Amino acid sequence: MSALTFHMIGGAPDPVAPFSHAVEAEGWVMLTGQMPFTGTSNASAYPESIEDQTHQVMRNLRTVLEGCGLGFEDVASVRVYLLRFDEDYARMNAVYATYFAEARRPARTCIGVSGLARGARIEIDMLARRPVAHGANTPGIGSGGS
Repeated sequence: MSALTFHMIGGAPDPVAPFSHAVEAEGWVMLTGQMPFTGTSNASAYPESIEDQTHQVMRNLRTVLEGCGLGFEDVASVRVYLLRFDEDYARMNAVYATYFAEARRPARTCIGVSGLARGARIEIDMLARRPVAHGANTPGIGSGGS
């Protein structure tokens, strides 16, 4: 079993608590849930609408994925957390669906919650897998960024 690799990605929002942007083990990359921060400061503003918050979360997740040398096509599973589930579910789905090819959508769970950090309406985390080359895992790329 290989050692864990802890990724802190330059350009991604600062964590709101003590955690890494992503942790990697044996080709699997677990991305911490991202909030809809519009800048790298975890005190930056959120967009107002669920559509804009969803786009911002996906942009933040893209930054983390790319910092790990991955993309949305490498995502195997997603968890979506919604503060206003009944109000936001369909509108979030309309935005979310634009980030994945219809034939390559990851497994997903969507959960209604009673609260999210800093008053966000949405948080999304992901599990991605490095492409397998010649029957072996592609080696990790280190810390991913500064």
